[in-house]
Amino acid sequence: MNLLRALATVSGMTLLSRILGFVRDFVIARAFGAGVETDAFFVAFRLPNLLRRMFAEGAFSQAFVPILAEYKNKRGEDATRILVSHVASALGLVVLVISVLGAIFSPAVIQATAPGYTDDPDKFALTAELTRITFPYIFFMSLVALSGGVLNTWSRFAIPAFTPVLLNLSFIGMALLAAPYFDKPILALGWGAFIGGLAQLILQIRPLMKIGMLPRFALDFSDPGVRRILKLMAPAILGVSVSQISLLINTAFASFLPSGSVSWLYYADRLMEFPSGLLGATLGTILLPSLSKIHASDKPEEFSSLLDWGLRLTLMLTLPSSFALALIGIPLVTTLFLHGAFTVPDVYQTRDALTAYSLGLTGLILVKVLAPAFYARQDVRTPVKIGIISLVLTQLMNLAFIGPLQHAGLALSIGLASCINAGMLYRGLRQRGVYHPQPGWGLFIGKVALALAAMGIFLELTMGSHEHWFSSSGSVRSLHLSLIVSGGIVVYFATLFALGFRVKDFRRTSIH
Repeated sequence: MNLLRALATVSGMTLLSRILGFVRDFVIARAFGAGVETDAFFVAFRLPNLLRRMFAEGAFSQAFVPILAEYKNKRGEDATRILVSHVASALGLVVLVISVLGAIFSPAVIQATAPGYTDDPDKFALTAELTRITFPYIFFMSLVALSGGVLNTWSRFAIPAFTPVLLNLSFIGMALLAAPYFDKPILALGWGAFIGGLAQLILQIRPLMKIGMLPRFALDFSDPGVRRILKLMAPAILGVSVSQISLLINTAFASFLPSGSVSWLYYADRLMEFPSGLLGATLGTILLPSLSKIHASDKPEEFSSLLDWGLRLTLMLTLPSSFALALIGIPLVTTLFLHGAFTVPDVYQTRDALTAYSLGLTGLILVKVLAPAFYARQDVRTPVKIGIISLVLTQLMNLAFIGPLQHAGLALSIGLASCINAGMLYRGLRQRGVYHPQPGWGLFIGKVALALAAMGIFLELTMGSHEHWFSSSGSVRSLHLSLIVSGGIVVYFATLFALGFRVKDFRRTSIH
């Protein structure tokens, strides 16, 4: 399979999801603004979302996919089908218990994750109620993650990449159509998460049936494959999900800051997650099963070559995204969020958090590319050690930055820690002889730097003043933003083309 074509397919589906994600955030910002109700929802949804990323996109996937690829390559279809059923049954049972307990003990959950809310009984009660509604989302999404891991291993990338679209549609529909029918309109967003998670799970059934891998309930914790996955998964939670754990701890810090701080961080994080999901998650999705298959086939040179391909693509696509987020924060935030209850002060506060996040975007995405190289080789200990160091450094930087920089300091600490995390992962791969850089890296970096400079000059010349963005109508802002973003993309890639970059140079094929 052509990996560049697979990357384009997954990126296209992810782009659709991210665009709908911005529509969702536009609808939420317009209807609820940035205040007590949105703070309550974002805190309530953050823990289920964190656990979803840890179980779904993080530790579970990184532990499950390499062993699944090994079974598929070496043990045949029948053994693989049995493994999938045993893993699905064990995962479903464990996460169902977690979901039920989280819903029952939601007040204690909020007291632990947002202790600052205890001083406001109404805000605390609303957050606990929303948590009860959203916690089952973890159950749905954990099984969606298992399904996605199976489909990706069979090189069926499109359906897993499309499923987040359903969550965004659910949020948009509930916010626009159902919110007026609730005594507390914000509760519609909680039910939007529940319905969206269920819809994503239902979508997986038919594709799994087509490849003969639809799991059946067959609980067997003694299965050697299940035990190996659990053994890898437990420590992998820290190794893969450090940034998500940091976000949770940051919520606790932010709960002591002025009202709106959690929402400003959320809106900035959503903007940062556009390139992070479009590039980092997409590359990680494609690289993990491909690297796992190569490792199972014992081809170390091909393993290193594929990783080199992933790193070059990451830097070529991520650096301009990070640079642009730092430069055009005001145009982005005003165009997407300056409507209804969202005010000009909210724009500046969200821009500050976005700028801080952008400094660490490249590191955050590199972690998503480098970590799969360890997990494909079933090496858990190294990323775990690095993850613990990164987590500790994040909290030390939180303490240092929160005073002078307030909520933006929390965003900055996550970004800087991600860069340190990526650097240590890279060093670990080099020391173990797993990765050997291909020739031409110096020239590659030099050409990318020239293209970045050309893009930066274009954005500065065409962006306009802050007052222009505040006073213009929504349609004018949208048109102007579209022009400068599309122009920046054209300038960047045209410069790379002039310097000798060609699409054919980045084509790769995977083994089956």
